[in-house]
Amino acid sequence: MKHILFVCSANKDRSKSADDYFSQQFDDLEFKSAGTNQRICMQLGTQMIHEELLEWADVIIAMQEKHRKFINENFSGVDQKKIKVIHIQDRYGYYQKELIDLLKQKVEPLIMNYI
Repeated sequence: MKHILFVCSANKDRSKSADDYFSQQFDDLEFKSAGTNQRICMQLGTQMIHEELLEWADVIIAMQEKHRKFINENFSGVDQKKIKVIHIQDRYGYYQKELIDLLKQKVEPLIMNYI
């Protein structure tokens, strides 16, 4: 089974929506999500990115370039080919229709490569 990790800042809206949505759509793939902002993740009780998650992931889908940069600056040895940036700004709420539409448009083509 392929493993896909979604990454945003807080693991509250974008990456969590992607994780929850695609987990319902694709039974043959496993999804997780994480945030890069330790302070916010601790405040919200959400998943902070860590080495084991990065090793677990076959594909890492970062919402913005700053998330790829965070991974590269804080974790060594991450295969750059498995990080995909989909350029979704932090302006959507959890499971907001516009966010789900964008995720479907940008993520589904990436997922289809792994089915």
